[in-house]
Amino acid sequence: MNRQEEALKAFVGVRRTNEKLNQLDRLATQAYSLNLNEFAVLELLLHKGDTPIQQIKEKILIASSSTTYIIDQLVKKGLVERIPCSNDRRVTYASLTLEGRTVIEEAFPIHASYIEETFSVLSDEELANFREYLKRISRQSETIDVKTADDESMD
Repeated sequence: MNRQEEALKAFVGVRRTNEKLNQLDRLATQAYSLNLNEFAVLELLLHKGDTPIQQIKEKILIASSSTTYIIDQLVKKGLVERIPCSNDRRVTYASLTLEGRTVIEEAFPIHASYIEETFSVLSDEELANFREYLKRISRQSETIDVKTADDESMD
């Protein structure tokens, strides 16, 4: 098999694995009536503390307009509250409520154990290598100049 065929098979494998991991994520979060983005915000707030809402979108890789909606949903559920910054009126922090902290402190260890179990098929060294391979592939993908059919027709 040539390199291009191997790369294509690896790509398909990554996509299939990603879908399986997303399914596992959804199962872990649905038990708490949360979607993946809501869970990600709660997890961020658990580990990083009160966070400016503007920074949340950057840390969990979601669109700015979605961030506001997600925070709104978490506020409605009583899991997060908005706290205005005392030094800068333009900044508002998202903060876990007591109920939000209780939910994420219960949900996160279960979620983390699912992930650990999933990767248990790899040794510590293999897992570290896998992470490095993913970083290298991610960095390489950022350097590729993707041409579309429209670009080709302009040449």
